[in-house]
Amino acid sequence: MSSEQIKVAIADDHKIFRKGVILSLRPYANIRFVMEADNGEDLIQKVPDSLPDVILCDLKMPIKDGIDATKVITKNYPNIRVIILTMYEDERFVGHLMDCGAAGYLLKSTDPAEIRRAIMDVMRTGFYLNPFVNKVLIKKNYSKQKFNPSLTTEVVLSDREKEVLTLVCMEFTATEIAQKMSISARTVEAIKDRLMERFGVKNSVGLVFYAMKNQLID
Repeated sequence: MSSEQIKVAIADDHKIFRKGVILSLRPYANIRFVMEADNGEDLIQKVPDSLPDVILCDLKMPIKDGIDATKVITKNYPNIRVIILTMYEDERFVGHLMDCGAAGYLLKSTDPAEIRRAIMDVMRTGFYLNPFVNKVLIKKNYSKQKFNPSLTTEVVLSDREKEVLTLVCMEFTATEIAQKMSISARTVEAIKDRLMERFGVKNSVGLVFYAMKNQLID
């Protein structure tokens, strides 16, 4: 069982809130908290020793905030998924944090079941898009397309690339995509890497955002 557990860390400058989140997720046996941090700098210093799979990270913290901490973590530890857990219901933060490498964005009013679902999803697919984030991104991307049309940057995808991109947007893992397409997982990863390089993004979340923004999937 221990090998199946997801190691989770939480960074928030309010100890009572940290303890509340930990306590609320205790019923889920496959989630184990391995570290707490009270600011972004503390988080960065503790990561090498605890190496969590997922980090629940607040935005406003002393010394180093969650934005800067997310940038450092996602750059130096690309396998660690950072889920923002904040009180800031500000549309401007969502896209920016995702661009910084965050795998999800949750409000502190989120119930424990959804936090657990977010943790499970980012481990399975690399990202978690809830209705709040989807609404913000669709609005943001629609606005960009409306006021910044481009007629000279048409993206042409092969049938295989489009199928992989569509399945990525449907939150299937590389292994699941490989099974559906009767190709190897290595081939799927190679196609994803090629698309990320072409689109100028660095993870699956970026692929989803780019596909939404440019209407690359049906």
